[in-house]
Amino acid sequence: MQQALTRYDLTPKQVSLVKHTIAKDCNDDEFNLFCEVARAKGLDPFTGQIIPMVFNKGNAEKRKMTIIISRDGQRVIAQRCGDYRPASKPPQYEMDKALINPLNPQGIVSATVYLWKQDQKSGDWYEVAGQSFWEEFAPIKDEWQKGDNGKSYKTGKQTLDDSGNWCRMPRLMIAKCAEMQALRAGWPEQFDGMYDEAEMDRAKVLDLTATEIVEQERQENRLRAIGGKDTITVWWDEGFALENVPDGQFADRVAEHIATTHPSKIAKWQDSNRAGLQMFWARHPGDALALRKMIDAAITKAASDKEAMTVPLAGG
Repeated sequence: MQQALTRYDLTPKQVSLVKHTIAKDCNDDEFNLFCEVARAKGLDPFTGQIIPMVFNKGNAEKRKMTIIISRDGQRVIAQRCGDYRPASKPPQYEMDKALINPLNPQGIVSATVYLWKQDQKSGDWYEVAGQSFWEEFAPIKDEWQKGDNGKSYKTGKQTLDDSGNWCRMPRLMIAKCAEMQALRAGWPEQFDGMYDEAEMDRAKVLDLTATEIVEQERQENRLRAIGGKDTITVWWDEGFALENVPDGQFADRVAEHIATTHPSKIAKWQDSNRAGLQMFWARHPGDALALRKMIDAAITKAASDKEAMTVPLAGG
């Protein structure tokens, strides 16, 4: 271990403790990778600065470990950059009482966090914004019940996942997502490919693997780098490559995709394209409302269709 990179030089006994507690879900290769990343980033696994999360543990083909950097870990990395200052004001929330329901208990539309970054040439400080929308990060899951035949089926209803803190502290969770967005925007070299646990909660309850999420972001970053400032990267469907769509065509292309795609696929499509959609919301707020209504209508239709079709069978 290079002492210049980290204060946490683990003894063999400590390594064993990490393996059997914090990283108990990891296989040997995943554990070795986790340890190397912890060393390279100089983060302490014992205080929860860095955490391994294993997806699809029972499926060898889809199994993937994603490394989570907690808020404390994120701030440790940022502080070491030398050109970072934490937010000087609390997160800004957009609220709408009309949205209050069991899936959104406080009617949160979005949270925006403003961090400070220093310009290396002038020495001036400027704000870096990160915005996260509730509909794109909140972990909404399908409700399941057991039928008379003993088999589980989807009821067609949805609930806000209560296994974490989204029900208890919804504003804190969406603000954590926004802060991570700001860190990626201002310090991409340090934070690209890293995730806060709050961001991954949605992936746990949707049909998305960690591989899809991580690779999606990597490809988006590469395409954004070569596509210029006036395009938005979109993944349309399975079997399709990512595409850079010009700003002026984005709304029409998305509307066409929604019209020709089964409603049951729209929620997953929306989640996979959350970065591109956020970019469009920010650049074209006037067109955003109409597009959001189309997406919401398709998702609502899919939920209604499920409810109509999922009738439990009696007997075997």
